[in-house]
Amino acid sequence: MSIGPIAKVALQGTAYHFDKAYDYLVPPQLQGRVAAGCRVLVPFGGGNRTRQGIIVQVCDGECTKRLKPLLSLLDPEPLLSPEMIQLAVWMKNRYFCTLFDAFRVMLPAGIHYRIAISYRLNPDILPKRLQELTEKQRRIVDYLSRKREAVSKEKLLEIVAASSEEAILDDLVKQEVLLPEDGAVRRMGDAAVRMVRVKGDAEEKMPKLTPKQREVLSVLQGAGCASIKEICYFTGVTNAVVNALVKKGVLEYFDQEVFRIPGNDRAQEQKAPAIQLTLEQQRAYDGLLNRYHSGQGAVSLLYGVTGSGKTSVFMKLIEQVSGEGRGVIVMVPEISLTPQMVSLFRIRFGEKVAVFHSALSMGERMDEWKRVKQKKAAIAVGTRSAIFAPFEDVGLIILDEEQEYTYKSESAPRFHARDVAKFRCQYHHCLLLLASATPSLESYYAATQGRYALHKLTARYGNAKLPEVVVADMNQELEEGNNSSFSSLLLDCLEENLRQRRQSILLLNRRGYHTFVSCRSCLEVLTCPNCSISMTYHTANHRLMCHYCGYSVEFTDECPTCHQKQLRYAGMGTQRAEQELETFFPDARILRMDTDTTMTKDSHEKKLNQFANGQYDILLGTQMVAKGLDFSNVTLVGVLSADQALYSDDFRSYERAFSLLTQVVGRSGRGEQAGRAVIQTYTPENPVIQLAATQDYEAFYQSEIAMRKAMLYPPFVDLCVIGFIGNSEEKTCDAAAFFFGRLRLMAETEYKELPLRVLGPASASIAKVSNKYRYRIIIKHRNCKRFREMISRLMMDYGLKREFGEVSVFADVNPDMIL
Repeated sequence: MSIGPIAKVALQGTAYHFDKAYDYLVPPQLQGRVAAGCRVLVPFGGGNRTRQGIIVQVCDGECTKRLKPLLSLLDPEPLLSPEMIQLAVWMKNRYFCTLFDAFRVMLPAGIHYRIAISYRLNPDILPKRLQELTEKQRRIVDYLSRKREAVSKEKLLEIVAASSEEAILDDLVKQEVLLPEDGAVRRMGDAAVRMVRVKGDAEEKMPKLTPKQREVLSVLQGAGCASIKEICYFTGVTNAVVNALVKKGVLEYFDQEVFRIPGNDRAQEQKAPAIQLTLEQQRAYDGLLNRYHSGQGAVSLLYGVTGSGKTSVFMKLIEQVSGEGRGVIVMVPEISLTPQMVSLFRIRFGEKVAVFHSALSMGERMDEWKRVKQKKAAIAVGTRSAIFAPFEDVGLIILDEEQEYTYKSESAPRFHARDVAKFRCQYHHCLLLLASATPSLESYYAATQGRYALHKLTARYGNAKLPEVVVADMNQELEEGNNSSFSSLLLDCLEENLRQRRQSILLLNRRGYHTFVSCRSCLEVLTCPNCSISMTYHTANHRLMCHYCGYSVEFTDECPTCHQKQLRYAGMGTQRAEQELETFFPDARILRMDTDTTMTKDSHEKKLNQFANGQYDILLGTQMVAKGLDFSNVTLVGVLSADQALYSDDFRSYERAFSLLTQVVGRSGRGEQAGRAVIQTYTPENPVIQLAATQDYEAFYQSEIAMRKAMLYPPFVDLCVIGFIGNSEEKTCDAAAFFFGRLRLMAETEYKELPLRVLGPASASIAKVSNKYRYRIIIKHRNCKRFREMISRLMMDYGLKREFGEVSVFADVNPDMIL
């Protein structure tokens, strides 16, 4: 038995219960080329099906006959650094995902490979076999005999117009007419431009040239190289002249990679003025700089009222850290906030800024990732995915509006960007800065306990003052005969703002026109047939739509249950609010921003720029208009229905409502003019509304933290939700009951020392989504190593139970919402 190089490989397509780094033999032709962080193709399973994998480690080991060899190497150099490999292992242990899932989320979508099957003609095929083929099979064979190379499965099925008849190819393989081949295909290629340069030996044997050819040669001798487009532009020649020089051996073509940088009209780097800080901001900056220079993995919380200039503080800190040659990651919670933030950064830092968010094309995402990896960008700005920006040396990570739930992934791996940021800060000995006007209770509690450093900004920047806030009682409006969505107070304020040519922002966190439909005759509420959720009416397409699975039906006034024409449409969404505004203010220019109006690429940026440039008077939208936006001419904010956020069955509902109301009120009066805000509610006595109106976070925190402690909720415990999803409600319920039984047994025997409180199993609050039933178990616990070990064992035991093969299970630690 010999000793040789062994590659430990994380494989794509494994399930959690059999996921690990598998050992493969490194064949002689790949020795010295493979390394940890490279992608490879390997055989897997009894059928040796080709799978993609990522090398976790290369080491010496026993080269037994049982070890299968690597098939091919996909990357000439590692895509993932040692840090990212350690991070993937940490994520697997903490979030109960597979290793490959952890690696997958670190890489841009465009760079991924897919395994593609292609076919070539068997050169040893017997003539008799060809005579037995059907007409479609003969067409495939004729095509392959002309091509004389392997052709993809999709192309062959396209030739016979049988895209769903894969059995045709399977039969030809069984008859040994075709030979299948597996290969890796990149989802997105590199962008390149065709360039031309003088050939190395051209001077030694220079042929006779025409005047135009000599002009092209002269330009290239001076410039070194140029694109075909540039040559034609500067010399006035056509492509034919360049082609002739290439044929004569004077010039040669080559491809040069170019990066698809998002934002064609992006701001260029300018001589930005020095950032001037107030005394309070300077104190916060000095404290943060000291924490950064400590050289330890530290966490700081920058808490400041809306408009206090938190961005100025961390912008000055970024200048310092970036100037020292270290990478900076800045995260924002919403795509809608990215354009404003990117614009600020590009004015000051130019092309050193890379952008990361899901609205970019696959090519743009891949190229921004490569710019960071190749050290052509020093600052990464974006949403949750920016946390994986491949900097070799990170100096500073910033989570702006750190309380937002969008930093938590809702699909595997179910990570929180804040937790991953802490890991990276410990690895790089750098600073993590959390910033918000309404920090999460967990972060503020950690700061009060001394685990985070706390820095406060208590006053707005410059002459700006916090807006005057008025609460409008909608019960009183109904008594006075006002049945519209707008109180008389808010209408008066809007009219005054329009008269003074100032802008207004209105928040309504429900899209659509009517938010539910019911029958007056049988009292049935129209729900989606695929989901346990009511349908919403949209005027744009005159259809009732499900906001979970996308199912829709045409508008009707007939009840589908009792067939009486007694349907009642009620509730208010952004489309109805827009229509009412147009009725009240026919001359007003109204911009609506919700998911329906921001589907196209760059739509967030275009619409916000239009509002910033004064092309609209009123901005009406969902929560995407509530946070982080800074418009100096906005002097009025209206919250059309504060009650929507307050009354849900989640323990964080008050925290979310306070944050949303405080943030949207803070959009008003950020310039020289005084601001005003109107909050409409049917429960004006609710203390959360009163505290949000006065922007008193400290008082809200004291009230809410007392409730969390009494009811045993985070930050005093951790929550782990075990979720079950299946096509059969009975099977899903049985699966949850089985898991609960195993959990109870382990908790009473092997893990008696763990303090646990278990709720369930029970149906989820939305019991069915996309025709799949959902059950859950909620565990209150301390997220320690022993607890994670127990849950991991339970997950693996469950995966081995074939009777529950149709019911998937997942574990979600500290979910933002318990559904």
